[in-house]
Amino acid sequence: MKEIKLFCLPYAGGSADIYARWRNYLNSSIELCPIELPGRSKRAKDPYYKSMGEAVEDIASFVKNETRNSDYAIFGHSMGSIITYELICKLYQMGLKLPIHVFFSGRYPPCIEKQDKNMHLLSDDELIHEAVSMGGIPEKLLKYTKLVENAANTLRADYTILETYGHSPHIQKFDIDISVLSGTNDELATVEDMKYWELYTNKSCTFYTFEKGHFYLHNNAETIVKIINNTLLATE
Repeated sequence: MKEIKLFCLPYAGGSADIYARWRNYLNSSIELCPIELPGRSKRAKDPYYKSMGEAVEDIASFVKNETRNSDYAIFGHSMGSIITYELICKLYQMGLKLPIHVFFSGRYPPCIEKQDKNMHLLSDDELIHEAVSMGGIPEKLLKYTKLVENAANTLRADYTILETYGHSPHIQKFDIDISVLSGTNDELATVEDMKYWELYTNKSCTFYTFEKGHFYLHNNAETIVKIINNTLLATE
């Protein structure tokens, strides 16, 4: 059976580590390739991205080098979904091999314009408070001052590239099957919002919902990976 690489992009403030548990459930023919963004974990000394364009350029170069002889898929959650979309646009423009499947999770497509909070303009305390209230940072970690400081810096950098990216009424359609995953109680990306992703493909679009909020993926690793396994193995 031919191996498929699964590239995973995190939400704002997240690192590649959020996908580590998926290795316990992935089919042996699927290689987990979580993409680490600068300013965290193994790339802690690398400067944060300054724009969506810079992020996409860097990640496109990485994917190009990693997929010369491999089929691959991409999973992006929240901010990771927007990066994923722009990444596919970039790969298409470069004439490179496109993914066999894309999973968009926890973020509505760029054609939707919303007046959200400008998170990158909040104070550190406000930023951390918002992240805790949404479930992105466990409250028990707040006692670690240095950890909280690093988290605030990472959140601010990520929200800066996401919120200055804005929205785009132009819809780029691709000949790629996609799956759309969302939490039924996600106030940031409602199930109705997520339905608009079907406008971005000329092929199939399958929807999955979970009885949680924005960070539903933390409590549903096994179920999510089962969906990924079934979806990608069906393409063989």
